[in-house]
Amino acid sequence: MQNLRKRRIEKVLVENDLYLLWKDGMEARLPYFDLRDACPCALCVNELTGEKILKSSDIRQDIQPSRSEFVGNYALRFYWNDGHDSGIYNFRMLRELCEHTLSKS
Repeated sequence: MQNLRKRRIEKVLVENDLYLLWKDGMEARLPYFDLRDACPCALCVNELTGEKILKSSDIRQDIQPSRSEFVGNYALRFYWNDGHDSGIYNFRMLRELCEHTLSKS
């Protein structure tokens, strides 16, 4: 349980990309395009098969959130400038995206 507490988000900044500071000190920036491309909602991912439905080529290059909000103590929700707003990004998923982004650097 202690390890999970350290993996909670300490700070979120929505600027030119999403900046996350985790309680264990890990910092990462996620490009908005990558975040929108990873949307886990039923409009973007088939609920039964887990297959991605959203085509990356259909995402606007200037994609960015018009606003965001915490969902309880476990997730973030983004309201995108393309009108999409049904994706809830839980902290575990965001952490995995951060780790993947950092491993590519």
